[in-house]
Amino acid sequence: MTWAGKPLNVVIAGAGVAGLEAALALQKLAPDDVSVQLVAPETEFVYRPLAVAEPFRVAELRRFPLQVLCDAAGARLRRGSVAAVDPEQKTLALTDGDELAYDALLLALGAKPREAVEGAITFSGPDTGELAALLERVVDGDVSRVAFAVPSGSMWPLPLYELALLTAAYASDHGSRGLEVSIVTPEERPLAIFGPAASDAVRELLGLRGIGLEPSTAPVRFADGRLEVLPSRAIPFDAVVALPRLEGPRLEGIPHDESGFVPTDGYGAVRGLTDVYAAGDLTQFPLKQGGSAAQQADAVASAIAADAGADVRPEPFTPVLRGLLLTGFVPRFLRAGPTGAQSVVDTEPLWWPPAKIVGAHLAPFLAAQLGLPEAPKARDGVEVEIALA
Repeated sequence: MTWAGKPLNVVIAGAGVAGLEAALALQKLAPDDVSVQLVAPETEFVYRPLAVAEPFRVAELRRFPLQVLCDAAGARLRRGSVAAVDPEQKTLALTDGDELAYDALLLALGAKPREAVEGAITFSGPDTGELAALLERVVDGDVSRVAFAVPSGSMWPLPLYELALLTAAYASDHGSRGLEVSIVTPEERPLAIFGPAASDAVRELLGLRGIGLEPSTAPVRFADGRLEVLPSRAIPFDAVVALPRLEGPRLEGIPHDESGFVPTDGYGAVRGLTDVYAAGDLTQFPLKQGGSAAQQADAVASAIAADAGADVRPEPFTPVLRGLLLTGFVPRFLRAGPTGAQSVVDTEPLWWPPAKIVGAHLAPFLAAQLGLPEAPKARDGVEVEIALA
C-alpha cells in the first residue's frame, strides 16, 4: 500500500550508522512502498570506531563516499543541515533556508561531545593530534604515568580500555617499558556492561599487560600532575586521557530532556509526536554505540515499512551488546544481553562480518566493499551470528 498512490515519503536526517542502516533496511523491507531521502552535510561516511587505533598506526579510518552508499540504499542524498522540525506541518527546515516535506521522519543526528574531565585530553573520535603527541612524549621519556579515565555517566567505556591496552603495547614496542598505565573508572568491574565472563577476561588481560585499575572511582579534574577523583582524593599522573560526555542536538520542534536527548518508544517513535522517529546517540537510550544505533534503526525501519503497507511485522528494539576490543595483539569479541546476561568473550569472531559496528544491513554492505570472505563455521558450540545479506 502507498499513500495516495505514491510511495511513503521518508526523510532521514543524518547519514551516520543509524541513518544508513535504516535506509538499507527500508530498501529490503519495503522497496516499492517508500521513497527515501537522506539529509546530511557530509560527503563521506567515516567508520569512526577505528579512530581509536589510528594514532598507534595499527589501523586506519575507513572512509566511504556517501553518495555511493546512498545509491546502494536506493536513497536520494540531499546535502544540508537540519535547523528545525515542524511536526504539525510535517516539514523540516534546513540551515540554507530550504524546507523539506515528509510523510515519515527519522532523526539520526547523533550527539555532540563535550569535555567531561577538566584538564584531560578528551578523546572523542578521529585524533586531532593530542593523543599522537602524547605517544611521542611517552617514547621520549617525558611521560611515565598515564591514566585513561571513564567519566561518570559514560555508558560505553570500551574505547578507553582499547586506548589503555594499545598505549601499553605501543610503549613496549618502542622501548618505553617503564610506563605506568592505569584505568580510572566509576565501574565496579572492568567493562561490567558485558557481564561477569567478559569482565573477568578483561581484568585478567589488564593484569597481563601490567595496566592498573582504579574501579568505583569517578574522575573529576586533572591539574598540576594530579587527577582529582570521587570519593575525594587525588592520584598523581603525568597525563590523563578521558572520554567525553555527550549532549543531544536540542532540535527545535522536537521534545528532549535537559541533556538534549529525545524520548522514544520501543519502535523509535518520538513520544508525543506522529510519524517522527529517532535512532542512535540522540535518543535517551544510555548506550551510545554504533551497534545499538543500528538495532534502533532496524526497529524504526520495520515500523515505517509496516505503516507504508509492506508485509512486515514491526519488531521492537531489543538491545544485544556486541563489542570488538582492540588490544594491540589478539582482539577480544564481547557479547551480552542488555543487563550483562549471557556474557560471552572469545578471541574468534562471535559475529560476521567481524566488524566493530554490527548492523544487520550496513555491516555486510561495508564488508562487501572491503572484500571480506564468507563467514566461518560455528566452532565448539559457539554461535557465530550472521548479519543479513
